[in-house]
Amino acid sequence: MVKFLHNQVLGVPPTLSSRATALPGLRFPAIPAEALLPLTAALLVTVPVFLQAPWVRMAPMSAALFTVPMMAMALLLERRGQGQWQQLGVLLVGFCGSWLGGCLFWGWFRLHPVMHLPIEAFALPLAVAGLGGRWRLAGAFYLGSLVGTASTDGVIAAAGLMDLWPQVLNAPLAEAPLLLQGAAIQVLHPLPMTLVGLTASLLVLVCRRLWNQGGPWRVVAAALGTTLAVDGLFLGAALLAPQLSGLI
Repeated sequence: MVKFLHNQVLGVPPTLSSRATALPGLRFPAIPAEALLPLTAALLVTVPVFLQAPWVRMAPMSAALFTVPMMAMALLLERRGQGQWQQLGVLLVGFCGSWLGGCLFWGWFRLHPVMHLPIEAFALPLAVAGLGGRWRLAGAFYLGSLVGTASTDGVIAAAGLMDLWPQVLNAPLAEAPLLLQGAAIQVLHPLPMTLVGLTASLLVLVCRRLWNQGGPWRVVAAALGTTLAVDGLFLGAALLAPQLSGLI
């Protein structure tokens, strides 16, 4: 197993030192890698909704600095973990990029939606370069999350709702839910709803094709599919219970 991981994943032959530095007693439950990695990617996509969003609102600097210990843990798993732990470490590296981009935007530029995608895409060159080597899982997760973000922002802009973004975020706490609900109601109009339906259908087709390709592409499919599901959940919450939305 060690020989396979080094030759096929790391691209270098095993050495005595690499065996000796493996984290002792670190074994993952017997879950197939083809199921574990997409499931982990899907769970990581939901983290910003339930953890990062409220944290960044209260303490953006500490949320951004949390990237450091998280990246340290990811690199430790990648360097010394075995089997699926090593792969999860690589995946977590990609998540660190998405986490930091989200902290930077929502912490300091949240009232400027035009800056959303450029800031989230700050690590795009590294992610693309990583697809060809040992960091391909990290690049796959980051790219999947970024494409999901771009799709969401694109639909918001095409539906003519981008101007409402800063209004909702800058409104008093008592008024923000009503503004958010009003924006969600506009999505139900024929043209915006058509755009949402076409985009969702296209993403589902892309996810299915990527999933069938296997390997790191299943991580991309999981990230995209989960983003689509989270967007649907957010739209439903904005319509029925806007006060519960993580956006405000």
